Amino acid sequence: MSSVASAICMPTREGQLAWLGSGVGYTAAWRLQKRLAAQRADGLAPDTLLLLEHASVYTEGRRAVPEHVLAELGAPLVEADRGGQTTYHGPGQLVGYPIVSLHEAGLGPRGYVVRLQEAIVEGLAALRVEAWHEPGVTAVWSRAGKIAAIGVKVARGVTLHGFALNVSTDLAAFDPIVPCGIHGRPVSSIASTLGASRADEVPAMTHVRRVLADALGERLGLAWEEVPAAGLSADSVVE
Repeated sequence: MSSVASAICMPTREGQLAWLGSGVGYTAAWRLQKRLAAQRADGLAPDTLLLLEHASVYTEGRRAVPEHVLAELGAPLVEADRGGQTTYHGPGQLVGYPIVSLHEAGLGPRGYVVRLQEAIVEGLAALRVEAWHEPGVTAVWSRAGKIAAIGVKVARGVTLHGFALNVSTDLAAFDPIVPCGIHGRPVSSIASTLGASRADEVPAMTHVRRVLADALGERLGLAWEEVPAAGLSADSVVE
């Protein structure tokens, strides 16, 4: 079990934060990420954190193995250019896409992934969920199983993709796949880890996203200014 080790960075730079909403189409959000990342690399946009809930979808990263799809899927399967293997996104899951200049953050790709993991662990602690990350496995764990998946890409020194934290996700959606290629270990959520039997026992998504954004900002040295999602794209991201 690994504890949070790196020093927290006091916010020294400004970034923008946007909540894209629920039921967000995967390909639409992917297009928005790529556009913002290109603008960030060209110095035309600040570091940005996109937060959202996707419409139900399975995605496979560059290391995906076809045999890890075990049964018929109840949602589309989309190829993604992130690292990692096959996973599920859907309602009740907080997805975060940080579009961050690694050079300005003073980080390399591995250090950045560690900061993501640490931010999720710290945020979960504030939500009364004990969690940790383990050497050699890019994920965050709770006593009930893997509670957050991480898959990233770096292009022109700017990060894309990010993390998916299960809040009240229907965990049965992971049954038809080997999630992230990890055999023999269950997937969990905040709800399952807390043993919540009622919806009012699970932290509200609005609270979870605020806590995670704050933790990530501290780890990356960023102070977020929330901006309307409509100001980031002329296209709707909800399909």
